[in-house]
Amino acid sequence: MRIVFAGTPEFAVPSLVAAAQRNEVVAVYTQPDRPAGRGRALTPSPVKLEALKRGIPVLQPESLKTELSHDALRMLKPDLMVVVAYGLLLPQSILDIPKYGCWNVHASLLPRWRGAAPIQRAIEAGDAQTGACLMQMEKGLDTGPVLLRQSIDIAHDETAGQLHDRLAKLGAQVLADGLGLLRAGMKPVPQPQPAEGATYARKLEKSEARLDWSQPADALERKVRAFDPWPIAEGDIAGDLVRIHRAVAIDNPANAAPGTVLDAGRDGIDIACGRGALRLRVLQRAGGKAITAADYLNARRDLRVGAARTE
Repeated sequence: MRIVFAGTPEFAVPSLVAAAQRNEVVAVYTQPDRPAGRGRALTPSPVKLEALKRGIPVLQPESLKTELSHDALRMLKPDLMVVVAYGLLLPQSILDIPKYGCWNVHASLLPRWRGAAPIQRAIEAGDAQTGACLMQMEKGLDTGPVLLRQSIDIAHDETAGQLHDRLAKLGAQVLADGLGLLRAGMKPVPQPQPAEGATYARKLEKSEARLDWSQPADALERKVRAFDPWPIAEGDIAGDLVRIHRAVAIDNPANAAPGTVLDAGRDGIDIACGRGALRLRVLQRAGGKAITAADYLNARRDLRVGAARTE
């Protein structure tokens, strides 16, 4: 089959590898190179790097809404277009060009968590399971019928980064299964998404990183995991704003005011929350690196149990 692949971040790379097996990937669409790093040098996307390594032509249009973009895709004569975290909306005129339309790999069990941040929102909400869906694309945002799906459990201590890597591999497997069926003349049967249970996974914002100690500890623990590796949760420890990389919810028998330091030792720094307490285990001071709670306490000998947050 002649496949056009569209994707940008690291999540999409395993799916590109899967698409290139036993198929001809005639072109890869990816986002234009963006400034990155301290030097803000133009940097190619992970998908572009993988495509160049494989000798696949790369196209990087700013938009797919122009007639020129439509003509370029038609000239490729694709049987199928595979889209994985591409970052541009595909108009209906693009969706109609490939013989078998456009397939999308999405990191959730649709219709739950349509949208930009399904991995993070699943952890933040406390979902026990998530998965990967292969979807026939239509004009709506992640509303198309599902062709194949696989589910996995979310570990109780799993971060978004860890779950991201597992779902990237699972998504590639779902895509490979779908392509295998299509090559065998058994195109997967589209199953319309039910209206019941649909949720939207809005894009992460840096402003969400600041933890509010008045919230329940278990909710804050999930935020810490959901915001790792970005934007990384932040919290105030008696006047010191730190980034929090690892934390666990515990009981708060003292019923102290939210933000109060309940205990501080090698096991962690316990902060009172609206319900329960959050034990901070790995944190990072401004300008420093991630360290254990014990190392933090060695550097901050003025911290006392009973100290409260600052306003």
